[in-house]
Amino acid sequence: MIKINLLAGERKAAKKSKVPFQIGQQLTTVCALILLAAAGLIGWRYFSLTQQSTALDADIATAQQETQRLRSVIQQVQQFEQRKAQLQQRVQLIEQLRKNQTGPVHMLDQISRALPPMLWLTELRQGENPNEVVLQGRVTTLTGLSDFVGNLEASGYFKRSIEIVSTDAEADKTGAELIRFNIKAQFQQPGAAAEPAPAAPARTSRRAAPAATN
Repeated sequence: MIKINLLAGERKAAKKSKVPFQIGQQLTTVCALILLAAAGLIGWRYFSLTQQSTALDADIATAQQETQRLRSVIQQVQQFEQRKAQLQQRVQLIEQLRKNQTGPVHMLDQISRALPPMLWLTELRQGENPNEVVLQGRVTTLTGLSDFVGNLEASGYFKRSIEIVSTDAEADKTGAELIRFNIKAQFQQPGAAAEPAPAAPARTSRRAAPAATN
C-alpha cells in the first residue's frame, strides 16, 4: 500500500506563504519608523524655527525700543546744540555791546589826553562809518595841530594816518590869528591797537609843512 504524506506539503506551502507576509510586515515597520523619524525631525525643526522667530521678534521689539530711546536722545542733543548756539550768540552780542560801550569812553579819554596847549575842540561827531570820528577846533599854531595829530596816532587807539581835511586861518575878536582845522580819524578798539607811533616831535615837521599850504 502506498501512503502519501499530505501534511508535509501543507507545511511547506504554509512556510512559503509566511515569507512574503513577514517581508511586507518588515517593510511596513521600516516605513512607519521612517515616517515617525521624519515627523519627529519636522516637529523639531518647526519648534526650533518657532523659538528662533520668537527670539527675533523679541530682538526686533528691543531694537525698536532702543531706536525710540536714541531718537529721544538725539532730539535732546539737537535742542541742546540749538540752545548752546543761541547762548553763544547772546554772549557774543553782550561782548560786542560791552566793547561798543567802552569804545567811546576810551576815545574821549585819548582825545582829551592828546590835546596840546593852545588847542581846543569846537565839534566832535561821528563820520560816515561807526568808527570814524570828525574833529573840528581852533589852534594858535600849525605845530600845535601837528602835535595833536601825532599824539592821537601815538596813543594806539587811532589808525594811521589821521587825515587833516582842512586848515583855515582866521582872526578872533582881539585880532589874533587862529587856525581853524578839520580832521578825520579812525578809532580802533584797544584789542586791535597797533604799535605806538614815533614821538610826536618827530612828526611835527612833516605835518606842519603840508598844512601851511592850505
